[in-house]
Amino acid sequence: MTAPVSPAVPVASIPGVDDALQARVADGMTAVAARMLEVVDHHDPFIAEASGHLAAAGGKRFRPLLTLLASEVGSGWNDRVVDAAVGVELTHLASLYHDDVMDEADLRRGVDSANARYGNATAILIGDLLFGTASSVVAGLGAEAVRIQAETFVRLCAGQIRDDRQTLDAAPASAALAGDADDPAAVTAYLQILADKTGALIATSARYGAMFGGCDAATVRTLTDYAERLGVVFQLADDLLDVASQADTSGKTPGTDLREGKATLPVLYARTSTDPADARLLELTRGPIEDPDDLAEALELLRGHRAMGQARAHAARVADEARVLLDGLDPTPAVDALRALVDGVAERSV
Repeated sequence: MTAPVSPAVPVASIPGVDDALQARVADGMTAVAARMLEVVDHHDPFIAEASGHLAAAGGKRFRPLLTLLASEVGSGWNDRVVDAAVGVELTHLASLYHDDVMDEADLRRGVDSANARYGNATAILIGDLLFGTASSVVAGLGAEAVRIQAETFVRLCAGQIRDDRQTLDAAPASAALAGDADDPAAVTAYLQILADKTGALIATSARYGAMFGGCDAATVRTLTDYAERLGVVFQLADDLLDVASQADTSGKTPGTDLREGKATLPVLYARTSTDPADARLLELTRGPIEDPDDLAEALELLRGHRAMGQARAHAARVADEARVLLDGLDPTPAVDALRALVDGVAERSV
């Protein structure tokens, strides 16, 4: 049997959630956790244990929560909404197995990463297995759901490929990925990576919830657009936390992006500086940082740089765009909760 899937994140973590809505969504999250335990199980004990490793470690369960909340804008969650939530969460978990191999990360959710625990080859294969499991669950929701899952998977992979190829080299192959942060092309290219590698799956989470929760087509489109922007804010917050957090509080290895030489938004803003005092920071962030002492120095310098404030302000602007989209929906407790969710995600970057 697989390791037990940890309890879902309490809906009370979203400030101001209506009590009745909170109870319904909490029940839905319990149903999602039970269904995940069922579909991740495997007759081979090792495969079962490895497949459930990250699920058992917990996590925010942000995507299934969003699926359930979006369904509540319509008629509420049901078995199809639960399966949709399981499908997006398994797709997310599968991507984490692959991400940790690419990042050579040691920690994920406060425990050993899958690659550290099982080795790179097994971690990749377990990720593939979970992608297959997600597809099997989604297949039960019909051809349209399968098409959406496939398109989402393509965007996720394309965004991850572009992100992986992005470096801070002084003369990269793609100027659009490395230019001045004041250059609209550079920021646009960076935000498109985030929209693809993170926003696409979060958008699909809300889209599925709205679809299978009985929302009309216009509401489905609005919630999909809202959630893609929410996903960009979510990733911007993660990128800021990669600089600002400590391993003992975040459960992740800080400085992963800097170590790999990825041009996240704080670094793009830092690279616009002409202040001689920033010369050392610019030198350190020209490419991958292999020396642990150099990485610690780069983190310290970037944490104190105004570029962090500029990146946080950018995240706040995208969060505002998400909130404005919700203004077109009838006010309900579910819409209020979705608006509060934007606030909670944005505050992670503060």
